[in-house]
Amino acid sequence: MSERPLLDIVDLVKTFPVRNPFGRQTGEVRAVDGVSFSIARGEVFGLAGESGSGKSTIARMIMGLTRPTSGDINLNGEDIIGAVGSRAHGRKVQMVFQNPGSSLNPRRTVGQSIAVPLVAHGLASGSRRQRIAELLEMVQLPADFSSRYPHELSGGQKQRVAIARALAVEPELLVLDEPTSALDVSVQARVIALLIELGRQLGLTFLFISHDLSLMRNFAQRVGVLYLGKLVETGPTASLFENPQHDYTRLLLASVPVVSAEEEAMRPALPLINGEVATAAQVLAGLAENQQPH
Repeated sequence: MSERPLLDIVDLVKTFPVRNPFGRQTGEVRAVDGVSFSIARGEVFGLAGESGSGKSTIARMIMGLTRPTSGDINLNGEDIIGAVGSRAHGRKVQMVFQNPGSSLNPRRTVGQSIAVPLVAHGLASGSRRQRIAELLEMVQLPADFSSRYPHELSGGQKQRVAIARALAVEPELLVLDEPTSALDVSVQARVIALLIELGRQLGLTFLFISHDLSLMRNFAQRVGVLYLGKLVETGPTASLFENPQHDYTRLLLASVPVVSAEEEAMRPALPLINGEVATAAQVLAGLAENQQPH
């Protein structure tokens, strides 16, 4: 009998109303459209897609920041939609956001920022300083960084602090929403290496959300590809890169920058198309226009 997945998402839907200038609803956008996937305990699952594909909306629903229109989100076999916002949910699921500069309070020291979840979950004040030092060591920062303010840190150091804060309450699932997109390429590689090491040491489970498939190749064990709110392809990372089944996946892979002839040979033989992928709202507008009488 196979082990139950840590996270199991079934037929998840999120719609947003479309209103005219007078506030009347004229339609709805399906930002997430019947998405299902599961993540095994200890696995790194990558969710790929361009802006507007629904990646961050899924992350916000898992975190309880947005309520699904329909569908199920189960963590370790328990429905967490009704539990979001509770202390128990916060201990199970934590998130590292895209921009470390905006996710850290500029008026708090590093130590004060890391202490916020510790205080919220009732850790005694006498134990907090030691726990903060341990967390900083985990993310390869000196203990004396606890007295620094965010403006004194580099982008990579800020993201390490954000990771330390997310790990403070020992979550079961860590949601990474474009965690390296605001960083230089060399810093990105070091942060990914840190996450891999932390995952190995702590037995962490990751949902890694990114538009950058080159990062997915080096980090995720399985990848799901989102296109206009739908999950169009899912599979082991190596298989998906070597033999993509969906045209949109091929287009994404063909768009990945390469630096060597070996990487160039791995790209799908697909001509690039000028322009951008439409958003769900643009698709809705196009359908409405096509339905108008001519």
